[in-house]
Amino acid sequence: MASNSGVWGIEIGQAALKALRCTLKGDEIVAEAFDYIEYPKMLSQPEAEPAELIAEALEKFKERNDAGNYMVCMSVPGQSGLAKFFKPPPVEVKKVADLVRYEARQQIPFDLDDVVWDYQMMPGSTIEEGYALESEVGLFAMKREMVTRHLQPMDLAGIEVDLVQMAPMAIYNMLAYDRMHERIETEPFDVDAPPSSTVLLSIGTDTSDLIITNGFRIWQRSMPIGGNHFTRQLTKDLKLTFAKAEHLKRNAREAVDPKLIFQTMRPVFNDMVTEVQRSIGFFRSLNKKAEIKELLIAGNTVKMPGLAAYIGKNLGLDVHVLDRFNRLTGEDVLSIPTFRDNAPTFAVAYGLCLQGLGISQLKNSLVPREIVVQRIIRAKKPWAVAAVATLMTGMAVHYAFTQRSWAKTHPDVWSRATAAVENMSKYSSQHMSEDETRKSKLKYLDVLGQEVSSTSERRLQWLEILRALNATIPRTAYPDGKPPSPKELPFEDRQDIHITGIESKRFEDLATWFSEDVSLRYREEMRNLARFDKTLVPEDLTTVTGPTGPGWVFEMKGYHYFNSPKRMGSEGSNHVRRTLITNLLKLPIALPDKQGNIIPFLPEELGLRFPLLLNDDKPVLMKIPNPDFDPETMASPVGGIGGAAMVPGMTPGGAAAGGSGAAGGEKKEVVPPMLDVLRHDFIVQVVWQPNSLTERLLMREEKRKAAEEAEQAASEAGAMAAVGN
Repeated sequence: MASNSGVWGIEIGQAALKALRCTLKGDEIVAEAFDYIEYPKMLSQPEAEPAELIAEALEKFKERNDAGNYMVCMSVPGQSGLAKFFKPPPVEVKKVADLVRYEARQQIPFDLDDVVWDYQMMPGSTIEEGYALESEVGLFAMKREMVTRHLQPMDLAGIEVDLVQMAPMAIYNMLAYDRMHERIETEPFDVDAPPSSTVLLSIGTDTSDLIITNGFRIWQRSMPIGGNHFTRQLTKDLKLTFAKAEHLKRNAREAVDPKLIFQTMRPVFNDMVTEVQRSIGFFRSLNKKAEIKELLIAGNTVKMPGLAAYIGKNLGLDVHVLDRFNRLTGEDVLSIPTFRDNAPTFAVAYGLCLQGLGISQLKNSLVPREIVVQRIIRAKKPWAVAAVATLMTGMAVHYAFTQRSWAKTHPDVWSRATAAVENMSKYSSQHMSEDETRKSKLKYLDVLGQEVSSTSERRLQWLEILRALNATIPRTAYPDGKPPSPKELPFEDRQDIHITGIESKRFEDLATWFSEDVSLRYREEMRNLARFDKTLVPEDLTTVTGPTGPGWVFEMKGYHYFNSPKRMGSEGSNHVRRTLITNLLKLPIALPDKQGNIIPFLPEELGLRFPLLLNDDKPVLMKIPNPDFDPETMASPVGGIGGAAMVPGMTPGGAAAGGSGAAGGEKKEVVPPMLDVLRHDFIVQVVWQPNSLTERLLMREEKRKAAEEAEQAASEAGAMAAVGN
């Protein structure tokens, strides 16, 4: 709903709370008030308490500002929701809703009852004679529990939220109104010759949003890199506390050695440029005719000296900092130093205000329908109460007159019947109470029996999964369990994989782990794995859906030395794929059943799925201790014959060992204390959704029956074909 009295746009970020209040005066958007409340600690710091920090910031916001008499719009992070854009076939406009509902069931990987979702036709859609021809529809969704989680701090603070929008969509609303309004209002959209696109990189604290739009179409992606990555790099390399590293990052030019600061942060600069290049490249592969004109950067991280210039130089684009808004007026706010210094962070709040005022391109909202209905009822409640009060007054008057009439009759006429009814009512209530008591007891016994009967298998599951993970680790069976020396078997020829640590994390819904970035990485790894064994990879990777429901994710960190340059294509990550990843997909794992019989189970039967090699780094040359090295061979005793010092390779007579002056001397081979080897470090993750022994055997029996039925059907079909011939 639009508001002309004023709208608050509120973004609860990881580092600060940003709020902007705007109103519509004629055709102008006027900024009336703002607030920027920085937390004492960032929400993502390990020792921080996000709920307490957000509550304190909102309390401070309420003390400084009046939010009760204005419409409130808030944003949620882009990675917490889903935004999909699709082109429907030519269809009647009134049937678009049915088409979108069908598309929602295909695109949203959850039950629609568990999701808050909305849709909207994008600007530039062609509608003729009631038919949508060249159109594009945006589908926006978010899990209901996630929306509730983001609304909870506002509810606890007593601030009623009227509109919820994803941050990237709020940024698009800002761009469309502030920079592209003339194009949208006056130019028709031509699919074959689209206008130039603008890239906006909103750098957050932990993540960044990349939005590419020409005003009519949107493409967006959340990238797992933000301002905190620069701070963590300084913390790691310069051995600083997080607070000192953050201060040093913000004041790099005033540091004792600014060059050292920038050199330390250069890997993060490179990672950010790589992510942006990769995203823009993927966008161009989908939109061959798109032309990118400029790149805008938002967020307080743009204050880092040289960041904008570095990104522009490496991307070859005109880069501008989004530190002003062309169509936003209100000098009482825009001239305040605090607003000017933090203007790049108010793009989301500005976009929320535009939507609240009803002048944005996107008008969808992710406020749950039940909350909207509840507020409508609350608004009408005074009238309903008045109507009920009037009705009750009339009924009371009617009852009074009826009672006076009843008092004139003889109540003893109905006394026996009334007593019988009361006795029967008591009898019925007694039996109903007893029935409920027995039902509760039966339910308790059922739960107790199920718990007792299932414990025997469930308590062994962790022993089984640890044994399974241990079995998948490639090892070489050396005689007597002792590895040979590097002379007998060089490290580069050893196929062993060494695991340095295994960690696990439980997810209530594994879909949160299988994010868009993990999905892209998984498909890329499956294509790499297909070079070794195509039977392990589905023919169509686009149809693969990620895991859902509760489960665990194991993370295995390790390394190996099987990295000889002679094995081009079999070293590094390929060795991990060919051994460990392959084992996690198809290696039979022997486990005992209830009678002690050993039965091999495939990893998939145990619930192990989606093995994923997270990194694809190159092997690194490093030094390791030489097991053949003997420190005593390096000793050089002083005071030999004639007072000369003994050195390796010399005899007591002073001549070199093996020479004419070293009768009977033997030349010893110099064994270095350290060896130079190529070491490849890796991280592998795998999903585990436990299956008990009973479930595994039942699954195997069902597969066997299905195979027998298929074989029988095939034989019958062959017999029919033979009879026909």
